[in-house]
Amino acid sequence: MADLKVGIIGCGGHAQGHFTMVKAEPRMDLISIAEIDDQRLEQAKLTHEPESAFSDYREMLDRVDLDVVYIVTMPGHLLPIVVECLGRDLHTSVEKSPGMNLGETRQMLDAARKSKGKAILSVNRRYKPEVLAVRKLLQERGGAVQVAANYHKPPSGLQLPGRREVAPPEIICDAIHHVDLLRWMAGRTPTEAATAVEVYGHSWNGEREGTPRYNAVIAFDNGCHGTMMSHYGVGYRIQSAEVHTEDMSAYLDLTRTPEITLYLDGALCEEPLDLDAVGGPDFNETSHFADCILNDTAPWSPMEEAVKTMELCEAIEQGHRGRL
Repeated sequence: MADLKVGIIGCGGHAQGHFTMVKAEPRMDLISIAEIDDQRLEQAKLTHEPESAFSDYREMLDRVDLDVVYIVTMPGHLLPIVVECLGRDLHTSVEKSPGMNLGETRQMLDAARKSKGKAILSVNRRYKPEVLAVRKLLQERGGAVQVAANYHKPPSGLQLPGRREVAPPEIICDAIHHVDLLRWMAGRTPTEAATAVEVYGHSWNGEREGTPRYNAVIAFDNGCHGTMMSHYGVGYRIQSAEVHTEDMSAYLDLTRTPEITLYLDGALCEEPLDLDAVGGPDFNETSHFADCILNDTAPWSPMEEAVKTMELCEAIEQGHRGRL
């Protein structure tokens, strides 16, 4: 029997990655699932074989003894479920974005501070071994001086009926991954991200529905600077980043399997990244969360961090210009 009994609320597309990570984590057992859509619930029962399944998450929480809950719903449905799970002192993983707006994220933070359970925001770029290995090299050379991120996609699909009611603007519900990645790569210690203190954002909409465009220049509290571009309605799903510090530059292609081009001391580095030094090639947010729960340590993306990333997302979306 594993150390941690797990329940998953929401069995749609985003949940499949969590199912895979939980199955691969030897310290976790998937015990129960909850899903309001009958077809998705039946499919998840067949595919993942939990001990029990419910159409009402509250019934699952009442009837099943759980340690950890993964909440993988649309942003507009998250708040009451997160507050309920943390109110029951369950360790809780929250899907991005953490609610529809900063106000909802702050309510989740308040619930997390009152709970005996730990809360983690599922911003998985922080936990990719390749990202962590590059970040370790940056910090060994004094920390990043410049970070940049690109997050581009075809039209978002949020213009479909009913989607806008449960999903915030694209920079918040989707490109939040790379907004958060900027903060993480700019951090100067192994467990902390940088905090944005000044933002110059430019936000506008394309002619078609679902094609917002965002540019931003960001100053962080530790002297690092960043740039962000996210355009919807362009040619392909492109996700990339670049980071620079003294005598080091790294270019990260995160579109598919991460590919890293690294330059050290004026030359292309042909040596592979040392993934073993950052948890190994299979390290992910679920293995980190299990470590935190069993060792009573703080997650790298707690709800305090969720608030700071949401603040930055909203500033970019609103075209904020100046000090935060």
